[in-house]
Order: sequence, then structure tokens, then C-alpha cells
Amino acid sequence: MRFLLGLSRAIDTLTEGVGRAVVWLVLLVALLSAGNAIMRYGFSYSSNAYLEAQWYMFSLIFLLGGAYALKHNAHVRIDLVFGRFSRRTQAWIDLVGTVLFLLPMALGVIYLAWPWAMNSFWGKEMSPDVGGLPRWPIKLALPLGFALLALQGLSELIKRIAFLTGHLQLKEEREEVVE
Repeated sequence: MRFLLGLSRAIDTLTEGVGRAVVWLVLLVALLSAGNAIMRYGFSYSSNAYLEAQWYMFSLIFLLGGAYALKHNAHVRIDLVFGRFSRRTQAWIDLVGTVLFLLPMALGVIYLAWPWAMNSFWGKEMSPDVGGLPRWPIKLALPLGFALLALQGLSELIKRIAFLTGHLQLKEEREEVVE
């Protein structure tokens, strides 16, 4: 269990680093969006590259931020019901949900998106719009984002198993404390 908890901490560190970097994309996309609006309405200048950069950053926020949201328990859940259960029952629900839903879904998306993204990469796919950006980087972000989500799902699974077997204490805020 010690090795698995170490793996979980390494995954959590990766997720935390990616999540903290993605937070800055929120500021960048807001600035780009405002700048684009000012240029378009104030100076009658627009560029497909600016619009596509906004879309790409917005997509990256969600794709790469999903694992961070899972780690910090900021994902959507029916807390009205879930919060009434004991910590052990909550851990079992998380464990079963991760094994039956999260991991199969994430792995399925990776399996389906990888060939699509690689075809775009090898073909150096570009936007069909004049002045647009390359499409392959954002298409590669899809399997990457779901790979990060699957890794964080594995980390959460390890932590729930460790909690249920008495190797880990989960605090109320879902911060982990190794015993």
C-alpha cells in the first residue's frame, strides 16, 4: 500500500501542477477575449487566429482542469444525498463510481480520440478559416486531458481503498493524511 500511496501522491502533484498552470489560462482567455472585442468594435479589426485562440484556451481550461477539479472534489455531485452518508459509505460510492463510470469513460475517450488526434498531428491539420491556427494541438489536448483525468481517477481510487483498509485518513475537505 505504501507504493500505491506514493504513486497517488505523485499523480496528485502532477494534477496540482497542471491545475495551477491552467488557472492562468482563465486570465489569459479573459484578456484575449477583451482585447479581441476592443480590436473588433473599436478598430474594426478582427482575426480568426484570435477567435480560435480563445476557443482553444477555453477548451484547455476544461480539458486539462478536469483532473484538478476531481482532486479538489469540485466536480458535480448530488451533495444533498451524498453528504448524509457516513465517510465509509461515501468512500464506497466514490470507489464504485470510479471503477464503473469514471475510468471506463476516460479510457474509452482516450481510445477513440487518440487515432483522431494522431491523424490530425501527422497530417499537420490546419483551420479551414483564413488566418486560422493549427488544429492538431487542440485535438491532442483531448486524449491528454482525459489521460490526466484517468490518472487522477486512479489516485482517488487508491486513496479510497487506503481509507477503507485503514491506511489513510480522509479529512472533511478531502485532504489526505497518511497514518
